Amino acid sequence: MYTLRMAKRMLFETNKRLLWKLIWNLGVKGSRSVFLHKRRMKKGQYFPPFLYVSIINSCNLRCQGCWVDVAHKQQTIDLKAMNKLIGEARQVGNSFFGIVGGEPFMHPELFDIFAAHPDCYFQVFTNGQFITDEKARRMFELGNVTPLISVEGNEIISDQRRGRLDVYSKTLAGIDACLRNKVMTGVCTSLAKSNIDHLLTEAWVDRLIEMGVLYTWFHVYRPMGPDANPELCLTPEQQRRARQFVVEMRAKKPIIIIDAYYDGDGKALCPAANGISHHINPWGDIEPCPIVQFSKESIHSGKDERTLFEKFTQSEYLADFRKLSQETTRGCIVLERPDLLAKLVEKHEAKDSTARATAMQELRSMTSRTSQYHPGYEIPEKNIYYRIAKKLLFNDFGVYEGHDHSRTSAYGQERVQQESVSQEPVQPEPAQR
Repeated sequence: MYTLRMAKRMLFETNKRLLWKLIWNLGVKGSRSVFLHKRRMKKGQYFPPFLYVSIINSCNLRCQGCWVDVAHKQQTIDLKAMNKLIGEARQVGNSFFGIVGGEPFMHPELFDIFAAHPDCYFQVFTNGQFITDEKARRMFELGNVTPLISVEGNEIISDQRRGRLDVYSKTLAGIDACLRNKVMTGVCTSLAKSNIDHLLTEAWVDRLIEMGVLYTWFHVYRPMGPDANPELCLTPEQQRRARQFVVEMRAKKPIIIIDAYYDGDGKALCPAANGISHHINPWGDIEPCPIVQFSKESIHSGKDERTLFEKFTQSEYLADFRKLSQETTRGCIVLERPDLLAKLVEKHEAKDSTARATAMQELRSMTSRTSQYHPGYEIPEKNIYYRIAKKLLFNDFGVYEGHDHSRTSAYGQERVQQESVSQEPVQPEPAQR
């Protein structure tokens, strides 16, 4: 039933030209890039098939817990640099690029970037407030771009989370402009204690479907940056609730629901640990992921004339980050073991790649907390198609094999503390299905 309803939406609610662009540039070519990545891994070469590029630091909002230097002097990756980056990535099989900010629609050459690469597919992470009918029509004409528009709560919560007034209505206006112009549109939410009860609901998913939204993404708030707001973090129970909700909705609702932190069996993973994704910031610095703001390499040549592929595959810093992540936890090493990450940064003398120059101070002030890794609570996919897709294209690729996380992860550290107090073995918690 679900499959037929989803197929009906894809066939009758989407423009056929845009659907073909999605299937070919993202589906077929994106899958090929993952297979190439797995083949390179056997040679010890890690070049991410999915690159996320923050093309600008500026933003019109001031969100709680933002780690981007949005108030500093504007910095962009210009058209020439993006063309070089995308061109070199395409040579090794890449076709998909996540475009991040700041607010990407503030970039003066954004549409020129999309137009220069019609054989690639772009997902733009945006607050939607700069999307007018004119810009939506341009996205429709290009056909190779999908906006992923963030909604962070109702009228009151959105203003609190985003640091401005009338955020909710302005964001909905951007979504409406996309849908009016038949653009393939997604809506995402960074789940926090302030919005989980409003948006992690079947009613919200139903509303998105009714509006015509094609896909959604519920990711978890991560306390980073100079004003981390850790009080917004979900409890482990709320994180598991979010995972259970996503699995249930995938099995019954005709909307694509993305996640990036679990395989088909419900086991946690980190996209940076298996090398499927890394990040490039507005200054061109190559980072393990957006919240690890330390770098050794840059996309800009300077004195380093290596290709983009060589910079990624020859980086000892990135290799050691992946190794440390793989050995420590199946979750997020930044959240779980910031102490170990700080030692790695010091070992490689990686530079602080922020404009504020306080990333190390922020890292050292962090306390260990659980991330998506909750052993004993794995929740497998119920939808057979998601499960098959993840088995083929999105899993740990074997990087965690042979590693015991019972002592090194945040979960393991907690168990060690419990054992030292009770002097009795701590029994594993029951798995929930």
